[in-house]
Amino acid sequence: MKTATTYIHAGATPDPSTGAIMTPIFQTSTYVQEAPGVNKGFEYARSQNPTRQALETALAAIELGKFGLAFSSGVAATDAVIKLLSPGDEVIAPHDMYGGTYRLFTKVFAKFGIVFTYVDTASIANIETAITPKTRLIWIETPTNPLMNITDIAATATIAKKAGALLCVDNTFASPYLQNPLTLGADIVMHSATKYLGGHSDVIQGCLVMNDQSLRDQLYFIQKSCGAVPGPMDCFLVLRGIKTLHLRMQRHCENGEKIAHFLRNHSSVSKVFWCGFSDHPNYAIAKQQMKGFGGMMSFELKNDSPENVKRVLSSTHLFSLAESLGGVESLINHPASMTHASIPREERLKNGLTDSLIRLSVGVEDADDLIDDLNTAIG
Repeated sequence: MKTATTYIHAGATPDPSTGAIMTPIFQTSTYVQEAPGVNKGFEYARSQNPTRQALETALAAIELGKFGLAFSSGVAATDAVIKLLSPGDEVIAPHDMYGGTYRLFTKVFAKFGIVFTYVDTASIANIETAITPKTRLIWIETPTNPLMNITDIAATATIAKKAGALLCVDNTFASPYLQNPLTLGADIVMHSATKYLGGHSDVIQGCLVMNDQSLRDQLYFIQKSCGAVPGPMDCFLVLRGIKTLHLRMQRHCENGEKIAHFLRNHSSVSKVFWCGFSDHPNYAIAKQQMKGFGGMMSFELKNDSPENVKRVLSSTHLFSLAESLGGVESLINHPASMTHASIPREERLKNGLTDSLIRLSVGVEDADDLIDDLNTAIG
């Protein structure tokens, strides 16, 4: 099936008992068994739920994978991947990544003996240099949050396989519509489904997609044992969101391109971070592995005083000042004090994430209205 057809029909079959075209919300905690161990495929809702099962089928289909697993949040999905490891194992990760992932790695798992090495993964040479005999996982974001750096997935997959390590790609910024890491050699794809997959700022959820049965079984065991599973209503909402993902992403890309160029040409803007510019350091890689460049970008002002940055952040009307991304509505964000505040300031500055950086999640409103809103706020 073509992409649009897959998104609308994956995981969805009419309910056999009623003919309902939408997957029902199975709001139940347990299931009646005919005899001990004899059931209809469902025993207890932490382990299985029909609504979640439909979603996991859809997630695998849109990521061009075989197996999907849904979690209660993107961080919970990330947590499950790290739980594949043992004390002493080493992880290579980007030096500029989502603050919540950094916090999980450094504040939770580091104390259990997992060793994390942070490098600029836009350079494949940096990844190769960081490999040791104890490397068990390479974790990448591409594009990165919030500096929009691009990592070559296929080249990284080759390095990981040679080292006997897993490659997990956080594909949240791109979404399955723009990028499919499994087809490029990744072992696991992670999404914060809260973002583009849900698409309407009304659900918290995460997911993992993979091709290997053994890997799926290990991750399912962690999912079931640790219990970070989403409720059926949340699964219903993400299933609904997936049906329009292709339509929304087309508009996100169109609006993102217009606004990125508007910002670059604005007299009060000093720098724009967007992977769709032809002079982006890894533009050729982005163009090769992505179908479009999305609606995420960051920028810095020429007058980067704290007072002016705060004024701009507080002066928009269509762009709402809030954390998160990927919803139909546009958001404006200050990473240093919001999404990336958990990263020590000296680390942020060393990696290029300044106190004056502003991040945009461009929604699907009319682009001219969004440009007018930004133009008025920037002044």
